[in-house]
Amino acid sequence: MVHIGKQMLMTRGSLTTFSIANDVAKYFAIIPAAFAAVYPQLAMLNVMGLHSPSSAILSAVIFNALIIVFLIPLALKGVSYRPLSASAMLRRNLWIYGLGGLLVPFIGIKAIDLLLTLSGLV
Repeated sequence: MVHIGKQMLMTRGSLTTFSIANDVAKYFAIIPAAFAAVYPQLAMLNVMGLHSPSSAILSAVIFNALIIVFLIPLALKGVSYRPLSASAMLRRNLWIYGLGGLLVPFIGIKAIDLLLTLSGLV
């Protein structure tokens, strides 16, 4: 019973960590691209070099829809529980879900932006 409770708490915490990191990364993708025309100073923050404001927003929306589909199995199955100390478990999950939540959106949004641009949809 305790094992299942810990696994549920870890899963909820891991998904929350991934979600927050994911949102931060998406804001770095959308805000510079969307407002660079109005505020030229934000153009230097467009590190991803997205094609246009509309492709940046569309790429982020498509990425968000896809990532939800991929997170559903993790939410249903749960994060694997290992008998580690709390600090070791936190460190491990922050590396996996925190860093993953920051890196995956940059890669995914850029890839979707390239596909949208190459296909001529935007």
